[in-house]
Amino acid sequence: MSDDQPVPQWSPTPEDIAQAQLTAFTDFVTTRTGIAFPDYAALWRWSISDVPDFWRAVWDWFDLGKARGAVLTEQPMPDARWFPGTRLNYVAQVVRNARTDKAAILAPTEDGGLREISWDELLTRTATLARSLRSMGVDPGDRVVGYLPNIPEAVIAFLATASLGAIWSACGQDYSAHAALDRLGQLEPLVLITCDGYRYGGKIHDKRDAITTLRDRIPSLRATIAVPHLGLTVLESLSWDDVANYDAGTTGIDTVAVTFDHPLWVLYSSGTTGTPKGIVHGHGGVLLEHLKALALQSDIGADDTFFWFTSPSWMMWNYQVAGLLVGATIVCYDGSPSYPAPDTLWDLVARTEATVLGTSPAYLLACAKAGIEPRREHNLTALRTVGVTGAALPASTSLWVRDRVGRQVAVSSISGGTDVVTAFAGGVRTVPVWPGELSAPYLGVALDAWDERGHPVRGGVGELVVTQPMPSMPVMFWNDPEGERYREAYFDTYPGTWRHGDWITLTSRGSVIVHGRSDSTLNRHGVRMGSADIYHVVDSLPEIEDTLVLGIEQPDGGYWMPMFVVLTEGTELTEPLRRRINQIIRDKVSPRHVPDDIIVAPGIPHTKTGKKLEVPLKKVLQGGDPSGVVSPSAVDDPGLIDWFATLRRPRN
Repeated sequence: MSDDQPVPQWSPTPEDIAQAQLTAFTDFVTTRTGIAFPDYAALWRWSISDVPDFWRAVWDWFDLGKARGAVLTEQPMPDARWFPGTRLNYVAQVVRNARTDKAAILAPTEDGGLREISWDELLTRTATLARSLRSMGVDPGDRVVGYLPNIPEAVIAFLATASLGAIWSACGQDYSAHAALDRLGQLEPLVLITCDGYRYGGKIHDKRDAITTLRDRIPSLRATIAVPHLGLTVLESLSWDDVANYDAGTTGIDTVAVTFDHPLWVLYSSGTTGTPKGIVHGHGGVLLEHLKALALQSDIGADDTFFWFTSPSWMMWNYQVAGLLVGATIVCYDGSPSYPAPDTLWDLVARTEATVLGTSPAYLLACAKAGIEPRREHNLTALRTVGVTGAALPASTSLWVRDRVGRQVAVSSISGGTDVVTAFAGGVRTVPVWPGELSAPYLGVALDAWDERGHPVRGGVGELVVTQPMPSMPVMFWNDPEGERYREAYFDTYPGTWRHGDWITLTSRGSVIVHGRSDSTLNRHGVRMGSADIYHVVDSLPEIEDTLVLGIEQPDGGYWMPMFVVLTEGTELTEPLRRRINQIIRDKVSPRHVPDDIIVAPGIPHTKTGKKLEVPLKKVLQGGDPSGVVSPSAVDDPGLIDWFATLRRPRN
């Protein structure tokens, strides 16, 4: 399959194109501009050449009310400001789409149970919780945080917080108390909403000790609200049912109108170089971007059931909640995708009649290796799209979905990030799918690939950049009043242009191939984690002198995460020590980031200023030529690079 003559694995039918929301939007834009758009690529080019008109068209298409003043100020990134005279609230759009004919949330459990949360219950509990929070003194701009699994109560807590103009932030309970504290504690929240624990892989995880640690070490807290998810008692907490009670038919949410860029939530960077950075997104930017991404790009609407396997620690949780903005049913599942059987996720798709499923390349690869036949073993007739993110999707795995899930099912591989809480590129209902590729850049995303000098690259590998502002770019970083860390994160390499940290190729047909991260973020199972979190706990062991951990994407879609350790003199890597290393990571960081291998190294190479060479060594282990990856003159012990080069063929 050449770049000039690709063979799509899925192509839209005339009916797909005619019925797509994107087609109706295109006709709407043609009517108001007089411009004809023969295909998606033409509409995309207009969307990035006339950015204010495109986003005003999105605003009007979704009938979001009166937009006051300019759409976009003239300052370059990162100083551009959107809809500076407009006030709104994210939750008001959720309320507008409430309905009575289907559930708002489906919550399946590992043991076969299935909770249904009606729109009436969702909005009533949201309203009563909002009133309770207000009685605790929570005002616009105050912070409410969650330490919760992916359960309906997490969605309700977020909506109640946002309706008040307060700021939401959350971590899943697979994070240790220390990791959660590093994130949530910096916000100085007034209220913690949590639950006693969760079930995963057939095991009960009691999180009450972690809750006590959080409560004791966040002095700003006025109250803790506990959901009795496991039926355990959380001491010194308020009962969820008391503060978010449900009386059918008493819905009435008073949303507080806030400025377009008023903080909605705080997400977090991976923490690669220290304490995770709090990434703040605004009400208006998220609302516009998520309406566009779900309705126009993914064709999700009120008749859909949207299920992404995710966690509140990951931006895809926020992305899935946006299904409520278009009246879709969303699925909240806090169990394992592979328990009690390897094909559990497909069973959940059948049970919930999901029309759009989101998962990871690693899960699909595991299914393929296990010989699972989802189409034969489960009723997947409702399913029309499989979304994939968290890592690059190899062509072979994409073709497995075609052959084993259904030829009528489109694969929508998407790539974006926590930084913009959306995708830069992905599937489009009116564009073919090519194996191993993202079909197209998203509308309003001025996506490009540049070399190190800032020149566009075509047909080769370049840095993913965005040359025009997007409304969901961060409002700011938390505790970064002058914006120095924000600029350093995205704009130092190419001033005025967003550099994201991914390697991509733009093909001649307009598709995008993602090659993985160009930085050192550990992106395992879709959950990003910084190496600093792991170093913090492993280096505390007396037997460990130095540590290096890398996340290495492999050609078959696998992900190899080795840890290299330098042992103190006289120490050997015994099996008990290996278990202790894994256990301390599991307990104090995250069970999802236990390394695949622990390898004794003769030393860890550093820069002359003491920084570990994570990015260069990742490139070396992915097959890069050491002489072209790092300059020996910049390394404290250049001979160590050659030792790492002997491991350039990672194991699966």
